[in-house]
Amino acid sequence: MRTFPIFAFFFLVVPIIEIYLLIQVGSLIGAIPTILLVIATAVIGAYLLRQQGLSTLSRFQSNLAAGVMPAKEMLEGIILLVGGVMLMTPGFVTDTMGFLCLLPFSRRFLVEQMIKRSVISGAAVMGGSFNASGQQAGPTDGDVYEGEYSRKSDARIDRD
Repeated sequence: MRTFPIFAFFFLVVPIIEIYLLIQVGSLIGAIPTILLVIATAVIGAYLLRQQGLSTLSRFQSNLAAGVMPAKEMLEGIILLVGGVMLMTPGFVTDTMGFLCLLPFSRRFLVEQMIKRSVISGAAVMGGSFNASGQQAGPTDGDVYEGEYSRKSDARIDRD
């Protein structure tokens, strides 16, 4: 996937849309209320970012303590970071995208979509499939090998 069109969109088109919307909203409700609205969305976003960030960090730490790979929490942390940056950027489009990154239901939807895409591409690249917790799902060819073993003591090896 080529990244230049994506960056061109975010650095050229989005600011133009933001300026247009700010001018339109400013002409409807006035300059001061528009500025206060932009500041209010940043303050509310900072509060939500703190609250959701601490919640995600708590789940991350409890999964680590339980010995579970916190893959979803790591992805949620990245989405929270992106959402926080978008909320600190003045404008209504970036604020909307930032709030979508901070709201738990939309953030979890984004994480699930990222995991689905990575499972497909990860299986193709690594030659196996992985479940949502990041553990390998098993052999892809369907062969299952069973066996038994027994441990025999050997005086030359065991020094216990």
